[in-house]
Amino acid sequence: MAYWFDRMAERADQSYGEQFAYLAEEHGFSRAHANALVMFCRGSTSSKRFDTVDDYLAKVDPAGASTVRAMFATITEAHPELRPVIAWNQPMLRREDDYVFGVSVQTRHILLAPWGGRALEAATPLLDGYKVNIKTVQVPLDWDVDRSILLAMVENRLAELDEDVA
Repeated sequence: MAYWFDRMAERADQSYGEQFAYLAEEHGFSRAHANALVMFCRGSTSSKRFDTVDDYLAKVDPAGASTVRAMFATITEAHPELRPVIAWNQPMLRREDDYVFGVSVQTRHILLAPWGGRALEAATPLLDGYKVNIKTVQVPLDWDVDRSILLAMVENRLAELDEDVA
């Protein structure tokens, strides 16, 4: 996050629209994420809607909530050092200060959002039959959680973080 806060500080004199376009159009941020970052950097606290993952899941489709709980349980069982947080009003798993994996429950599907440059790429062989976007993978609300897909994404992100430290 420090990286993006620094980029936004460099653009502090720009209009909301210019800052939003920088994130959404030049860096592929979703509308929600671009808005949340711009508003946060402008001092707004009103964009924060959820304090906990449970708060978030209470407001989404029950099937999606159940699937997200199963996904996070699968991942944290294998990697207990990861902790659930809310960032950009979406559930995320984080190791210390680094984001590892996130989700977004939509009306008809869930978006899996692994962080890092390699995480999604590493899981590509397992994603046949899924809709793969630029930085996310779309799964059904009632997805039968595929441990191998989740752990491929997470473990590649963790390896990427470990390499950055070395």
